[in-house]
Amino acid sequence: MTDTVFENARIHTLDPAHPRAEAMLVRGERIVAVGNRDECRDRAGGGARRVDLGGMTVLPGLIDSHIHSALYVRGLEQVDLRGTTSLDEALARIARHAATLPPDAWLFGGRWDSHKWARPVQPTRTDLDRVCPERPAVLPSIDGHTTWVNSAALRRLGIDARTPDPVGGQIVRDEHGEPTGILREAAGDAAYDLMRSSLTGDLVEQLRTHLPRLLAVGLTSIHDLDGQDCRAAYETLYARGELPLRVHKSIPSTALDEAIDLGWATGDGDRWLRTGPVKIFTDGALGSHTCLMTEPYEGEPDNHGIAVTPVEEFERLVAKASGAGIAVAAHAIGDAANRMVLRAYARWQETACTDPAAAGAVPRLRHRIEHTQHLRPADVPLLARLGVTASMQPTHCTSDIPLTSRMLAGRDLASYAWRSLLDTGATVAFGSDAPVEDPDPFHGIHAAVTRQQPDGTPPGGVDPHERLDLDAALHGFTAAGAYASYEEHLKGRLRPGMLADFIALPADPYQVEPADLRDLTVALTVVGGVVRWQR
Repeated sequence: MTDTVFENARIHTLDPAHPRAEAMLVRGERIVAVGNRDECRDRAGGGARRVDLGGMTVLPGLIDSHIHSALYVRGLEQVDLRGTTSLDEALARIARHAATLPPDAWLFGGRWDSHKWARPVQPTRTDLDRVCPERPAVLPSIDGHTTWVNSAALRRLGIDARTPDPVGGQIVRDEHGEPTGILREAAGDAAYDLMRSSLTGDLVEQLRTHLPRLLAVGLTSIHDLDGQDCRAAYETLYARGELPLRVHKSIPSTALDEAIDLGWATGDGDRWLRTGPVKIFTDGALGSHTCLMTEPYEGEPDNHGIAVTPVEEFERLVAKASGAGIAVAAHAIGDAANRMVLRAYARWQETACTDPAAAGAVPRLRHRIEHTQHLRPADVPLLARLGVTASMQPTHCTSDIPLTSRMLAGRDLASYAWRSLLDTGATVAFGSDAPVEDPDPFHGIHAAVTRQQPDGTPPGGVDPHERLDLDAALHGFTAAGAYASYEEHLKGRLRPGMLADFIALPADPYQVEPADLRDLTVALTVVGGVVRWQR
């Protein structure tokens, strides 16, 4: 087992006991020593390699605690509607992409945001039919909770005026009862399933080709929230020895019974591929007007959002998963959804604590809330009290500034309240939710520290009392993510005995202005002591 001394570096270990160093000794995939150059050289075995990092800054490998990696890599090969400023511009992109496809291929893509169009109209199937009349087209919105389809896709999906709305979803209809081509939440599940099928290409090859993009922005571990097709692809890469980073793989709620039958439990696996929590949707998203809110949406007195999983069913799933040793990751954005989830977790704990056979699961299972965007102020302390991890995405806060300022102004909410959550003792793990946002964690670090959009607005940041210092922001992308995957003893800090997962940057995040954090670049990414990516 070869020793390697990485030296001549400014190392931020994020270990409070020894925060700074200049060299690190790695043996195999583990860190043996962290300190000065001579100490590390003296402890190295004969024939040790030396890697001069040229004065670069070293940080622990960054962890994305919420990413849809299959959707991300597939999206790189589909039509991308982000940044379009009008319906016409979106249609022009779709037409250009359609012209590149074989005659019998479906058209997939999306990430459109009509809130950012000059005229924020909701698109329809007839709009899409103008540029894609025969080829079925499926185009989820930027938040993934609204799906825009054309007439050909509606026919293939068997959706017409007689089709009832599914539980937890809505088929938007015109004044004649005909589907408009907009499918909200569960109504779009069948279309979304096609985006996870072989119609979109070879996922194993897509992951193998595009995962280095994540290494290039400093990610060494991810918590993936995609489906069983993604798990199968990762298992194939793992078996081939081709996984370039570490994966904590969630279970979709539709596969919970299968997971229990197979005996899976959260934390099973090894240092490269582990079983994560079961993902359960409880509501939608703000931009789609489907996240579950206590107060109705402005101008929509009958719309409080959509309860994608009704409370009784959610409580049943929490008990079922927990009883099998599977943690729960509940998608909750609206304040009513977050309150529902917290109450369900509390009820499960109360029940488990009275059952000797189940009581041991309470401290062992680390239930999560994915997004945790809008809370009632009284609910903020409950996460720490219940031991629930807040899995949050800082760039959602800054991307949503135009939405929240218009839709939630004047409401008594704690929105994107990571500082308040940390102050109560809660664990806050950060991620990107890519492809909803860019997977670059430095975009998230910038958002957590400044709470400003890339152009520096608003001055001082939105709700500036919720800003974080750099230590806390980095903790969210390192040690907190490790804790959320039950691996705080393995990663998140650079100290002896931990995995040699780290990155090197030309610039020191602690020496740049907060506004410049977003633009930091990575020169070197090391996973398990091996250089996996280099600029």
